[in-house]
Amino acid sequence: MSQQVALLQAIRAVIEAAPLFTPAIPRSGKPMSVRMTNCGPLGWVTDKERGYRYQATHPVTGKPWPAMPLMLLDLWEEVAGYPHPPEACLVNYYAGAAKMGLHQDRDEEDFAAPVLSVSLGDIGVFRVGGRSRRDPTQKFDLRSGDVFVLGDADRLAYHGIDRILPGSSDLLPEGGRFNLTLRRVTQPS
Repeated sequence: MSQQVALLQAIRAVIEAAPLFTPAIPRSGKPMSVRMTNCGPLGWVTDKERGYRYQATHPVTGKPWPAMPLMLLDLWEEVAGYPHPPEACLVNYYAGAAKMGLHQDRDEEDFAAPVLSVSLGDIGVFRVGGRSRRDPTQKFDLRSGDVFVLGDADRLAYHGIDRILPGSSDLLPEGGRFNLTLRRVTQPS
């Protein structure tokens, strides 16, 4: 639990430097139900005009993303099984009825790098399937402190969050859930 508290403090410092914002779905411009920010050299963003992408600056403040906490870099080195560091850590905040539909992480150049996810706060009901949207899915309860890796054959699996279970953790006094998603974006040289 002390590691979760320390990581939460580090994420709150990230949010202070790069405030949470509400992203929009491409084309429709409909706001997503999560709020997000990033840390590391690159950050994942989306908006109506330019769609899904990585960029080096916060879309609202225009400032570079803050550095990725060392705890996350150490975790990547420990469990990712990939020799190059992550370049982006997407911080999604789920509150109330926030969810994330089934999707693939396809905006990166190197699919040999895994996607590593860390949960903090309330349980997220996670759904994961295969490489086709029509493949059967399984549900998992991701609890505070859980680490989930999509790698190898599962790197392009469809996945999402059906809902959060409010009040299932007391880590965040305000309630809700942070999901930290670490990714390598570019091809290593």
